[in-house]
Amino acid sequence: MAGVGSKWWYGTSSSRLRGKILIGFIVAISTLTMAVAEPSLKLKDSFYNGTQKVEPHHGTTSQSGYKHLWPDMKFGWKTVVGTIITFLGAACGSVGGVGGGGIFVPMLTLIVGFDSKSSAAISKCMITGAAASTVLYNIRLRHPTLELPIIDYDLALLFQPMLILGISIGVTLNVLFSDWMITILLIIIFGATSAKAFFKGVETWKKETKSKQEAASVQLDNSDNEIEAAEENAPPGGTTSQYQIKSGSKKEKVRKVSITENVYWKELGILVAVWLIILALQIGKNYSTTCSVEYWLLNTMQIPVAVGVTSYVAVSLYKGRRKIASKGEARNNWPLHRLLFYCVTALMAGTVGGMLGLGGGFILGPLFLEMGIPPQVSSATAAFAMMFSASISVVEFYLLKRFPVPYALYFFVVATISAVVGQHVAGKLIRILGRASLIIFTLAFIIFASAILLGGVGIGRSIKQIERNEYMGFENICS
Repeated sequence: MAGVGSKWWYGTSSSRLRGKILIGFIVAISTLTMAVAEPSLKLKDSFYNGTQKVEPHHGTTSQSGYKHLWPDMKFGWKTVVGTIITFLGAACGSVGGVGGGGIFVPMLTLIVGFDSKSSAAISKCMITGAAASTVLYNIRLRHPTLELPIIDYDLALLFQPMLILGISIGVTLNVLFSDWMITILLIIIFGATSAKAFFKGVETWKKETKSKQEAASVQLDNSDNEIEAAEENAPPGGTTSQYQIKSGSKKEKVRKVSITENVYWKELGILVAVWLIILALQIGKNYSTTCSVEYWLLNTMQIPVAVGVTSYVAVSLYKGRRKIASKGEARNNWPLHRLLFYCVTALMAGTVGGMLGLGGGFILGPLFLEMGIPPQVSSATAAFAMMFSASISVVEFYLLKRFPVPYALYFFVVATISAVVGQHVAGKLIRILGRASLIIFTLAFIIFASAILLGGVGIGRSIKQIERNEYMGFENICS
């Protein structure tokens, strides 16, 4: 993969242009985040002057004086605006396979009035709802071109264990790291991934245009031949109807089969087993004394579970016993360095997702596309992996009492419904237009918008901390 990366940056003049545009993306994100940060500072002023008067349900204070701020749940303009943004964010996020956490966290912080850490926790609930409904919608669908499920279970089995391990690490680092550290990391990662996704979308759009032109040319030739044949075989004195000489092209239909036939039960069983084991370890950890021997033992026991399953799949791919069939090619003997890169990337996606309250799809989605996975399969598989990883975070955040249950349930339901609507509308548009690249452009847009919104909120919060001379170093993880 390193070779692929270097070629992307330095290989051709087109690649060098991409590098320059990528730098432009990051500069644009930095500029726009400052624009978002300025009004967010005003909102934060009113938030601290007004909302802080509302007594939170839990007011735990850390070394830096940090408090959980949970506004009372009541119907008002904030709830209405938050519901609309949640609906649009979950609908678009489910299409791109990113969950929508980059939209949810700023909305919960700036509009509804939650603190950043509680917003990240509620966002995980919303991502879980959106991902679960997306999986239920896709579970009977087939691969767009091959006789396979639209969810690639082998691909999920390679990435999901490390993604869950990364989420667990990220939740811990969420307590440890300051906002300014996370903001810098966010802008760099999101700038790069949104640019990569955008370029992949342009590339896919060009291929689709070429395929449509070739198909139209073939269809025209077939129509001319059928017209000639119809005129030769027409009855005496009869006329040939245009409806009788159509080329025979049929409207593409959604291919569905039964769940029992479309699910790879062995792979699903392994994924559920990993989820249950790590969930049990997380529950045990949260009932142990922080930083005790038992606490760290339960934490480290997650590593052999996740690494063991991922290593088994990676070795099978390396030796050719397994293959990523959704790529449309029977490739055997995957390079070892590429498999290692994929595993590390999944771990990084989970870690950053756990720190920011996101699902990890913002990294997995572009990575799947770079691997050559079709956009529909990439989106469905990323959502499938996120369903497991985000739900782990929800349980952990609940045990840590990081979110109010009524608010979380409300936004969970809204995100669940809107994700189904987004999948249905996007599916119809793709079938009508024949443009699966719409999924990639949606992915790039959501990541770019998330970078601006999350970056703006992070910069605004950091500026306020500087003005108030607040502590901005590492938190005590054992406090």
